[in-house]
Amino acid sequence: MDQATSSLWSRHILPFTLLLGVLCAATLAGDYLLHRLNLVWIGRYLGIPGTLLIIGSLAYSLRKRKVISSGNPKNLLTLHEVGTWLGSLMVLLHAGIHFNAILPWLATVAMGVNVISGLVGRLLLGRAREYVLGQRDHYQLRGLSKEEVERAVFWDAVTLDAMNLWRKVHIPIFIVFAVLSLGHIVSIFLFWEWI
Repeated sequence: MDQATSSLWSRHILPFTLLLGVLCAATLAGDYLLHRLNLVWIGRYLGIPGTLLIIGSLAYSLRKRKVISSGNPKNLLTLHEVGTWLGSLMVLLHAGIHFNAILPWLATVAMGVNVISGLVGRLLLGRAREYVLGQRDHYQLRGLSKEEVERAVFWDAVTLDAMNLWRKVHIPIFIVFAVLSLGHIVSIFLFWEWI
């Protein structure tokens, strides 16, 4: 394995894989413990704080789109990342391994795809941008003309542009997740005769 491939693996793919793996492992371990300790009822209620964490983490998106003006964007991004990860863990523990109805599982699948999409955007897009800028600097330091530099990084830049479209996928997937989750919440309220 050459150094570039090793760096690509250790700096880009490994963190993504670890975060996703830890989420899956924590979900399985948490669900196992809840069942083993006869505390499955706790899982039923973890959906509420999990959903609230996910909703609270949307402050970053609102700040980024200038809907709200307060808050440091960097701190809100950290809140968004940690809040959605922990909220997703709680929602996954809430879902457990029970297949009671299709609507909650569709919402859970949409949430999972959204989490993966967010991780791709967070970990891979930022790193890819750094890589392309580094390559440009590298070629400029070697004395290549602007046209030669652009030709040398052309395919990397095209790939980066394609990766930048991830938001066009991430946001609609979130909307699907939100609608399915809202449907699940309303159906629970109806089932429990709260409304």
